Amino acid sequence: MTWLLNAAYLLLLALAAPWLLVKALRQGKYRHGLAQKLLGRVPQRRAAWGGIWFHGVSVGEINALAGIIEHFRRCCPDLPCAVSTTTRTGYELACRRFSGLDVFYMPLDFSWAVQQALTRQRPAMLVLAELELWPNLIALARRQGVRIAVVNGRLSERSFRGYSRLRPLVARWLAQVDLVAAQHADYAARFRALGAPRVEVTGSVKFDGAQNDRQHPHVQRLRRLAGLEDEHLVWLAGSTHAPEERLVLEAFAPLARQFPQLRLLLAPRHPERYASVCALLRASGLSWRRRTELETSCAHAPPAVILIDTVGELGWWWGTADIAFVGGSLSRRGGQNMIEPAAYGAAVAFGPNTWNFRDVSEALKAEQAAVVVHSAEELAAFVRRCIVEPDYRLSLGQRARELVLAQRGAQQRTCELLMELLPPTAPRAASTPAQEAA
Repeated sequence: MTWLLNAAYLLLLALAAPWLLVKALRQGKYRHGLAQKLLGRVPQRRAAWGGIWFHGVSVGEINALAGIIEHFRRCCPDLPCAVSTTTRTGYELACRRFSGLDVFYMPLDFSWAVQQALTRQRPAMLVLAELELWPNLIALARRQGVRIAVVNGRLSERSFRGYSRLRPLVARWLAQVDLVAAQHADYAARFRALGAPRVEVTGSVKFDGAQNDRQHPHVQRLRRLAGLEDEHLVWLAGSTHAPEERLVLEAFAPLARQFPQLRLLLAPRHPERYASVCALLRASGLSWRRRTELETSCAHAPPAVILIDTVGELGWWWGTADIAFVGGSLSRRGGQNMIEPAAYGAAVAFGPNTWNFRDVSEALKAEQAAVVVHSAEELAAFVRRCIVEPDYRLSLGQRARELVLAQRGAQQRTCELLMELLPPTAPRAASTPAQEAA
């Protein structure tokens, strides 16, 4: 099986090579960490005891893992932890958030790269965020005696249909996974139907990780940096994909003329699209500035639009927003995380395409804590109503915030399950935070 997988991966890599080369030359993508990705040349762990290897694909998964990682660093300070990711933005965020830990790119699922990484890291447990079923990684880790867990597990109906076509193979892979901690009962049922032997419903750890304090120093610093005053109303369009930036600007331009107190923060999902969004802003005729220019700018009047061209700050920027549009939902991306703006009590809107966060979006809609929009016109109407009806805006945000607070606890449940997988000889602190609280 291993050599068949390697052959299939090599064929796919050869077919994709021209496209990958263009991306590497134009955007710098895929060039970083090649030795780690292709050869498994990850950092060599020096500690004697086998630690925990956490993996999150990109920024969202790294943020979701952050609370779990911090839990283990408190409860088991002598237990080595390492963090891998797939994207450059995820890697940069992980380096900032987890100082002192080994951070590296996940090897591609070639047997030689995976084996080299496992040999160099020698983990006792491998923790995969959401859904990362790489056959060689799972098989070789299991052969080495590594316990394997999927946390914050998510399996959409579309992914389930795809995996079901290969059910015998998928069941073989899942049979080697010790634990799937699923976000939702529907996801759990799908994992079980595919053959996962142990599935627990924990809820989404993203509810626990979402900040909700608008007075937090990071939030207040960004408000000052952007020149936002109490009289301003802030609309943040976050994690946007094409063509959503164009639709947002079409909605914003007439509103800005009618309501001069309105400010727009625009945060594209992918850094490689910043240049194309800058072109849209230049053509719009609106006053605007890049976030990376704010600390060196001498301008006195704040611009109408700020382009957030940084990675890892969006969770704090949401705390400045009165009105929120969550991107990836008017495109075919399937939606992005709407928990963060909801936690701050912003009035939240998103498009109809939210299958990646179906359970969260459905819960928000069921509690009348978010609004679905289908076009630039509907988006403009939503923002207009939030401006002219402050009670509507505040009540919508309050319901969203209350829903998020009521859903917390998944992180603690997940950590308890992971602790059960650690061997009794694993180094632990004298008492855990939960024991101290008791």
